[in-house]
Amino acid sequence: MSRGFSRKSHTFLPKIFIRKMSSSGAKDKPELQFPFLQDEETVATLQECKTLFILRGLPGSGKTTLAQVIVDRYRDSTKMVSADTYKITPGARGAFSEEYKQLDEDLAACCRRDVRVLVLDDTNHERERLEQLFEMADQFQYQVVLVEPKTAWRLDCAQLKEKNQWQLSADELKKLKPGLEKDFLPLYFGWFLTKKSSENLRKAGLTFLDELGNHKAFKKELRHFVSGDEPREKIELVTYFGRKPPGVLHCTTKFCDYGKAAGADEYAQQDVVKKSYCKAFTLTISALFVTPKTTGARVDLSDQELLLWPNDVDKLSPSDSLPLGSRAHITLGCASDVEAVQTGIDLLEIVRQERAGNPGEEVGELNRGKLYSLGNGRWMLSLAKKMEVRAIFTGYYGKGKPVPTQSSRKGGAFQSCTII
Repeated sequence: MSRGFSRKSHTFLPKIFIRKMSSSGAKDKPELQFPFLQDEETVATLQECKTLFILRGLPGSGKTTLAQVIVDRYRDSTKMVSADTYKITPGARGAFSEEYKQLDEDLAACCRRDVRVLVLDDTNHERERLEQLFEMADQFQYQVVLVEPKTAWRLDCAQLKEKNQWQLSADELKKLKPGLEKDFLPLYFGWFLTKKSSENLRKAGLTFLDELGNHKAFKKELRHFVSGDEPREKIELVTYFGRKPPGVLHCTTKFCDYGKAAGADEYAQQDVVKKSYCKAFTLTISALFVTPKTTGARVDLSDQELLLWPNDVDKLSPSDSLPLGSRAHITLGCASDVEAVQTGIDLLEIVRQERAGNPGEEVGELNRGKLYSLGNGRWMLSLAKKMEVRAIFTGYYGKGKPVPTQSSRKGGAFQSCTII
C-alpha cells in the first residue's frame, strides 16, 4: 500500500498549464475561489510557512478535486494524505482504528520532514478527530487551515448520493451531516507569521533584550524586575522572559473560544473575514517594548488590516476611547507565571499614557532606534526603520496548552506561558 497519497489517478501536465489551470482556472470556477489558489502573494507566503490544509466535507462534495488542485498549485513543496489510500469508508472512525493509526503515522512522518504544505483529504466531521489533528499541528508547529468545498451540492444528500464513490445512501450521508453544517471556530483568529519573518522578529527581540539589559538607565530600575532583598546589578532579560516564546508568532484579532466567546459567530460570518481566511498580509512593526510582565512588538495596522480588527478590544475600561488597533501586538516573551494575554493589556496601558501626553523620556539610542523610559519598569524601543513581517490570516484551533519556557528562577526551573 502506498502511503500518504491519493489512489485516484493524476495525469502529470506541463507546469505552465498547471499554473494556468490552478490560478486563472480558479477565478473562473466559484468553487475554487480561495486566496491560497488565486492570490500570488498568498501562494508565495505559504511557501515560507508550514501549513496543514484540513479538508472537510461530505463524500462527493468535491474534497478530493479541491485537494488535488492545491497539490497542483504548490507542486514540489506539497504532500497529500488521503483517507481513500487507506480504504477508510466515511463514517465512524472506530471501525478503522488501525487504518487511522497508519494514516496518522504517515502524516506525522511528513511533519517531521518539515513538508511545507500538507493536505489531508477526509470527511473530518467529528470534533474529536479534529482535535487530534490540531494537537499534531501544535506538536510540529504547523498552522492550520480548514477548507470545505464551495460546490453548490456540498450539503445536498440527494445529489451526494449519486456523486459519492462509496455508494452511501442519503440516510447514511445525513448521519455525517450535523458535524459539517456549522463552521468550526478557532480558539482565536489572527495573523500568523511565516517561519522567516518569525526568525527575523525573534532575533530583533533578543537583541533588544540584550541591549536593554546592559543599558545604564535600565540598570537603575532593576527593582521592577527583581524580587526579594538580594541586591542585583544586572538581570538577563532573555532568561527572564524565556529563551523562545511558545507557538507560532502571531497577532491575534478575535478571541473566539471555539464559538463560545461573545461576538465570535458574528465576527466569523463577516464577509471580510471569510474572504481573508488563509490570505497573506504584510504587518508593520513600529516598536518593541518591555514591561515587568511581558515583552512584545507593536503592530501598526493598515486600513485593510483594520477591517479585520474587532471594535471592542482596544479598551482597558468602558470609558477608554483609544484608536482602533491600539492593542495590536505580537507577544515575544512572558515573565514567569504570566499569560501572553497580558501583553495586549500592557500595550494598552502604554498607549493610554501616550494619549495623555506622556510618551516617556528618551534615554538613549540602541541598535535599531531610540529608547524611551515610560516609568514603572516599562521601556519602548521606537524603531528608526519599521520592520515588515509576512503573515497568513487564519485561526488557531488547538487547546492553547501551556508550553514550557525557561524561567528566571534559581535552579533553571521551567514555567509555562500560554499564548492567547
